Amino acid sequence: MTAESDRQRIIDVELVERNEVHRRPEVEHERAVAIFDLIEDNQFMPCEHPDAGPFALRLRIEDNRLIFDVRTAEGEPLTEIAVSLLSFRAIVRDYFLVCDSYYQAIRKATPSQIEAIDMGRRGLHNEGSELLRERLADKVTMDLKTARRLFTLICVLHIRG
Repeated sequence: MTAESDRQRIIDVELVERNEVHRRPEVEHERAVAIFDLIEDNQFMPCEHPDAGPFALRLRIEDNRLIFDVRTAEGEPLTEIAVSLLSFRAIVRDYFLVCDSYYQAIRKATPSQIEAIDMGRRGLHNEGSELLRERLADKVTMDLKTARRLFTLICVLHIRG
């Protein structure tokens, strides 16, 4: 890793929720994997603070907006980036429906049926990830892998229990 790429990355992620939420084990697993994978391999650079990294990221939903609370590695606030969740509503809803079908299919469907549902699930996930990159294009530079993992966390934040 170069010194520049070492600075342009997330080293800590926290989901900030107002209430304690108890999620299904499958969802908690997806959350844990997304956070682990995100910290291990990501490209993330706020346009206003390109040399301030590496970054700690706090994600929360507030007033129908996703808030990216970007901080220094030491936890000092750098910037807050707000993105309207309205444009994500349909993709997240459809993604949840396909995920439910996928988890049900794992228990009783044929491998080819599971694969077909999983392809649809991945397609919606990619669509949500690209939308996130588009909405943040003038505020944050990130690669597709980072956007995919962040989209997973956005979906987790939508689940209320």
